[in-house]
Amino acid sequence: MERICDLVFVVLIGFSLLGKIVNANEFEFDDAEFHANTTQMLSFLENFSNYSQSAAAYNPLYVGLTLIPGAAAKGAVCLDGSLPGYHLHRGFGAGANSWLVHLEGGGWCNSLRTCIYRKTTRRGSSKYFEKSLAFTGILSNRAEENPDFFNWNRVKVRYCDGASFTGDSEDRAHGLQFRGQKIWLAAMEELMSKGMRYANQALLSGCSAGGLASILHCDEFRGLFRRRTKVKCFADAGMFMDARDVSGGHTIRNMYQGVVSLQGSAKNLPRTCTNHLDPTSVRLLLKIDDICVFSSLDTDSLILCFQCFFPQNIVSNLRTPMFLLNAAYDSWQIIASLAPPSADHRGVWKACQKNPANCSPSQINFLQVFRKHMLNSLKRFSMSKQNGLFINSCFAHCQSERQDTWFADNSPLIGNKAIALAVGDWFFDRSSVKQIDCPYPCDKTCHNLVFRS
Repeated sequence: MERICDLVFVVLIGFSLLGKIVNANEFEFDDAEFHANTTQMLSFLENFSNYSQSAAAYNPLYVGLTLIPGAAAKGAVCLDGSLPGYHLHRGFGAGANSWLVHLEGGGWCNSLRTCIYRKTTRRGSSKYFEKSLAFTGILSNRAEENPDFFNWNRVKVRYCDGASFTGDSEDRAHGLQFRGQKIWLAAMEELMSKGMRYANQALLSGCSAGGLASILHCDEFRGLFRRRTKVKCFADAGMFMDARDVSGGHTIRNMYQGVVSLQGSAKNLPRTCTNHLDPTSVRLLLKIDDICVFSSLDTDSLILCFQCFFPQNIVSNLRTPMFLLNAAYDSWQIIASLAPPSADHRGVWKACQKNPANCSPSQINFLQVFRKHMLNSLKRFSMSKQNGLFINSCFAHCQSERQDTWFADNSPLIGNKAIALAVGDWFFDRSSVKQIDCPYPCDKTCHNLVFRS
């Protein structure tokens, strides 16, 4: 029997995958919440790690919420002005002085309308945070579920700004605080005071929008520690590609432009990227090295800064070792970036989005081109000995937080190696890990996401 695991979710409303649609270029891209009354469905793609375990009476560790008490005085607040927070489970034994900091994901908001909506949810206000979260997958405290990091200090930093922890501006008229960068700094300062400053090894990780954040902040994270501390970064489902959608348009590019512009993110994007973007003539005219640090500029050149929100323009220039875990056919990108309703007016992609088995030959070919685009963008990154790679040919999103995909008896494999073992081998320098899967449909170990309306 072929070893194929397709995860099936039964949805009791009409099939609508994009979430809260505002117009062709404005969406509440929340891939972690589902509200039956607003057609938000991308909840199933992120932070849905306990679906199978709960059915089998699985009893994961739940970790309580801590709000950062001094954050408001530093201007580090969620979209609605509430305090940011995190969940910390202390390490023990040999891992007592090791730290894993995991950045929560949950999409972005790119307009006043989407951000105003977002601040009424747990993605924009700590008023709606869960009081405790299940720690599974890479956050599990069990050696049989998380062999290399189970006994580390493990932290999940909550996400409530809508710009992958990069924004720094406000809109007082609408009661919006775009303070992602300050939340990042306040959270790191808090964790350093809790003992992280004494770490002998540390790993920054994240999933989806949190995976993107781990890329954007990777070198900053390295800078927090002493030189002798072993520091690396890990991004799961964070390779959001600047790719054309099925209509030939730029859905995600337009959305990222809105995020960076609205939230004042430009000045906080990696300098190794932004200082190479603007035209030489503009550099000379303004007499600056990096126009993206000039948040007050309103010029065509500043628009270029959004390109440094795309990982493909960042990862090759990171100074800190980075491991990228991604599905080559990322479910979120197929649903929200490649074939959203704004680009798929006739709905010809709906069946394919629900189940890859429903995709036509021409649709599979389109997705194969997307996969090739992703792999080509990672060629230079993969040439560095310090970096790691695990690109499997699955229809999935966020595989490190879910126990079944991170490390289980039937978890996804490339070359007989599970994701957890690949990441551990890379972090501890046990072996080089540059795993790239064969094209779909050859991998029979995938846990593909399948939706039924």
